[in-house]
Amino acid sequence: MPVGRVLSREALLNAIAADRAAGRTIAFANGCFDLLHVGHVRYLQAASREADRLVVAINDDESVACLKGPGQPILPGADRAEIVAAVRGVDYVTIFPEMNVTPLLLALKPDVHCKGTDYTIDTVPERETVVGYGGRIAIVGDPKDHSTRDLLSRIRGGGRNGTGGEAPAERRPPGGVQESPPLKRGRNGAGGEAPAERRPPGGVQGSPPLKK
Repeated sequence: MPVGRVLSREALLNAIAADRAAGRTIAFANGCFDLLHVGHVRYLQAASREADRLVVAINDDESVACLKGPGQPILPGADRAEIVAAVRGVDYVTIFPEMNVTPLLLALKPDVHCKGTDYTIDTVPERETVVGYGGRIAIVGDPKDHSTRDLLSRIRGGGRNGTGGEAPAERRPPGGVQESPPLKRGRNGAGGEAPAERRPPGGVQGSPPLKK
């Protein structure tokens, strides 16, 4: 199955010019895509159905850090771009350094600017830009039930015992390996019960019988 190509802005402009010369329409999507999840995949695949070619613009590392805060991006831009390019329906991927996609939209002038369902037609920040050059806005993808923030929270808070965090301290010996609690010691000083020959009927341990 063919995958999308990760291109510089100049190479992308050349590819789009060739597509337009062949009569193809262009859709555009953008985002950070830092830890790709199923919501991202559905958004991109829905966007790809809006035109003949899909361009995906990915925020560079510096802009992701500004937008998302400390600790992100988890993956560097080159890795995020390669992962997104492997999604079915994506034709071109480019990394942009600006804090918004307006300059790239003006350079490419895609026929359709696709945004996720956390927006409405009226709340898309680039709406005036797109309408101004004659493009249209499309709201695509499934409901906003998935987020990278929730995914990271689960990864950072999850534990092996399935309830979040580590195993309880009383069951966690030095070295972090969980094992069974120690055996109780019997009265003879060894683990378990006293030997059978020293355990009289009734289970009460007493003195050995006198020799005759």
